Amino acid sequence: MRAEQGSIRAGGEPILEVIDLVKHYPLTQGILFKKQVGAVKAVDGVSFELAAGETLGIVGESGCGKSTVAKMLVHLEQPTSGAIKYKGEDITKLSGRGLKAVRRNIQMVFQDPYTSLNPRMTVGDIIGEPYEIHPEVAPKGERRRKVQDLLDVVGLNPEYINRYPHQFSGGQRQRIGIARGLALNPEIIVADEPVSALDVSVQAQVINLLDRLQAEFNLSYVFIAHDLSIVRHISDRVGVMYLGRLAEIGTDEQIYDHPTHPYTQALLSAVPVPDPMAREYRERIILRGDVPSPANPPSGCRFRTRCWKAQERCELEVPLLVVPAVFRLTDTAAAHDSACHFAEEKQVVPSEGLLEAPETEPVEPGAPEEPGGPGEPAAPDDAAGKGDGPAPPSGGAHAD
Repeated sequence: MRAEQGSIRAGGEPILEVIDLVKHYPLTQGILFKKQVGAVKAVDGVSFELAAGETLGIVGESGCGKSTVAKMLVHLEQPTSGAIKYKGEDITKLSGRGLKAVRRNIQMVFQDPYTSLNPRMTVGDIIGEPYEIHPEVAPKGERRRKVQDLLDVVGLNPEYINRYPHQFSGGQRQRIGIARGLALNPEIIVADEPVSALDVSVQAQVINLLDRLQAEFNLSYVFIAHDLSIVRHISDRVGVMYLGRLAEIGTDEQIYDHPTHPYTQALLSAVPVPDPMAREYRERIILRGDVPSPANPPSGCRFRTRCWKAQERCELEVPLLVVPAVFRLTDTAAAHDSACHFAEEKQVVPSEGLLEAPETEPVEPGAPEEPGGPGEPAAPDDAAGKGDGPAPPSGGAHAD
């Protein structure tokens, strides 16, 4: 269903365009006379589009630049270079009233439901604060009613309007944060790991709430998370980030079932699989070494220091985020953008069809059955069970 929606929305005009977005934090030396001696390249040339009503999921390891991208989208961080176009207008050049008008339509739900709410303010004041900045949305006489309506929309009792954040659970606080994000009727919501600090059961409730609100208010989401299963559930398209750059981007089906970038394949191989048969036959990819420092990233392909396909070309040339040449003339799910010189489709987890037991011919009553015959499944290869190690614990899969 998500894939079908994504293909429909992809045909429309993008509501948000990110073009070669860069954010470098300077590294300085000295106390009185500071001198820049380098830079942390948190985001280094990220580009993507977001259609109206679409959800774009962004995944990657901790420190890959996901949250920095989110902050730049709502102008909490000023980009070093690049453009962020909202309905064709570059918002990185805006200030004052122009920026204020755009911010009304691009809101954010923060990661931590405990620190993102002011403990000295009541829930009514927190959700109603955007109306103080944009009084044209709700006149003073209507604000209390609007706040109570928002509490009802996110599944909280409107009578809780005078309570303080410490009187709510983590899931309820995140609902308050979502209600605050909805207050100005935005078109885009940037959700920066909105469920990572919540229990699994509460995560499901919040994700279902976001799904319902998207359908009800025609929202567009940029959804950032570590949990690959959650991202697949809610996203139409998925982008995989590594060390400040996008490694691969495509629909949820293309990324999860037909990955072509080695880093994406390694991430997917770490996803806990509930089916014991699939877990037995899947290929586990274990990356060697640590993630390089963003202050001194590798030349060429940034993943080459941990990639089993790395060759001399990977060190000399930066791979472009385009459809690989080997797939350009094909009409397959592997034909999507991937920043790899040697992109190759790889099915990390076997599909259900490959795991079904072979069909058996009917055996006449009383006839002896030969051992190892068609009615008895063959024992798996030694190589299939070795090297996998113990099965990972069940639960959400995390990219880090």
